[in-house]
Amino acid sequence: MSGKYEPATALGRVVHEFEETAIAVLLGLMTVITFINVILRYVFNSSLIWGLELTTALFAWLVLFGMSYAVKVTAHLGVDAIINLLPHRGRRILALVAAACCIAYAFLLMKGAWDYWAPFGGFEQTGGRWFPEGFIKTRDQAWYETEQIPMPDWLRFIEPMFNQGETYEKLPRFIPYAMLPIGCALLLFRLIQATWGIVTGTRESLIVSHEAEDAVEDVRHMNYEE
Repeated sequence: MSGKYEPATALGRVVHEFEETAIAVLLGLMTVITFINVILRYVFNSSLIWGLELTTALFAWLVLFGMSYAVKVTAHLGVDAIINLLPHRGRRILALVAAACCIAYAFLLMKGAWDYWAPFGGFEQTGGRWFPEGFIKTRDQAWYETEQIPMPDWLRFIEPMFNQGETYEKLPRFIPYAMLPIGCALLLFRLIQATWGIVTGTRESLIVSHEAEDAVEDVRHMNYEE
């Protein structure tokens, strides 16, 4: 990830710290659960039966949360060999075209993510194949549960709202799946934010700009000193 992003406001710094902390926590939880499972399996001939499923869900959260964060800090990779041959104005125009394509893609992705997740949360899907045309009646699937992840007691309060008062034996699927529309919405927001940065001149593009070359130069400088 890029370390050059510097929030301009106090709120921006708080949000930035929250995002980095959340990503670190997700990665840390995945590591801890996997490590515990390895110890249990090879030392005690046992395992956390729900460990693999929870780790998979956490990894999905990490990817979906990280893709919007990477847009913000300009950490996504891209090929700019041809773009760099153009003058500044040409590069800016192509950056805006690419940003518009990314926004359209993220919008469609968010619609698809909502339509996939909505039944699991007992909500309605959107009508229309490409663009939302209102909401349509959707079969309630909020009673669907994960395969192995246990239901925490502190989440029992959601049962009257989503499961008609019935008890969940396992964690309902709409909870781990919720990161799908949330992650896509964050991606759309960050792409719009990045596009505005290109328009106002505060950033040049959506992709990493020559960080690899900078890293090579740093290493080369270290080698010369030796």
